[in-house]
Amino acid sequence: MNMQKLLISALTIIFLSACTTRQANDRYHRTKIGAATGAVIGAVIGSRKDSDAALKGAAIGGLAGAAIGAYMDRQAAELEKEIGNSGATVSREGDNIVLNMPENITFDTGKSVIKSNFRPVLGEVASIFKKYDKTSLLVSGHTDSVGSNEMNQILSENRANSVKTFLAGKGVGLRRMQAIGYGETSPVASNSTTRGRAQNRRVKITVAPDK
Repeated sequence: MNMQKLLISALTIIFLSACTTRQANDRYHRTKIGAATGAVIGAVIGSRKDSDAALKGAAIGGLAGAAIGAYMDRQAAELEKEIGNSGATVSREGDNIVLNMPENITFDTGKSVIKSNFRPVLGEVASIFKKYDKTSLLVSGHTDSVGSNEMNQILSENRANSVKTFLAGKGVGLRRMQAIGYGETSPVASNSTTRGRAQNRRVKITVAPDK
């Protein structure tokens, strides 16, 4: 039991150290954190009657944690390459990938029909989602504060559902996707400026790994 406690404590220290150490390469950093997290979990799972079992569990857990980080890194890299100069952006929030699509490239003002010139880009995005199918997708619609709350809520829902329906039409499984409209309730910038309002009018796809 003492050996198991020592092992878990040591792995926890490694994990905390990985979280606090600054890395020049963020993707490498995320993979290392995933491995450390998996190792701690694996050690707990592997804790039985001897330290060998705990070590074996730690190794398995570490591989699983690192695999998640690498899987999402590869998907993010392919998305970044595909969207190119379209105006959409790809970012990371922990293990999640966030694809942000501003209104001006995705929809006409006040409309929920995807622009024809953005459809090829979104089609390629759908192909990547199909390739990396061990993920779930949250499609969220957002507006600025111009107009009534009711109108903005309906518009955000319709836009989110338009993107979801388009992706489903390209073969992305419906069970993987959820569409939610947030109206004007989740701004990322001030609605008091033209630029801020433009930033708030967006559809966002959050890609989360299945765990």
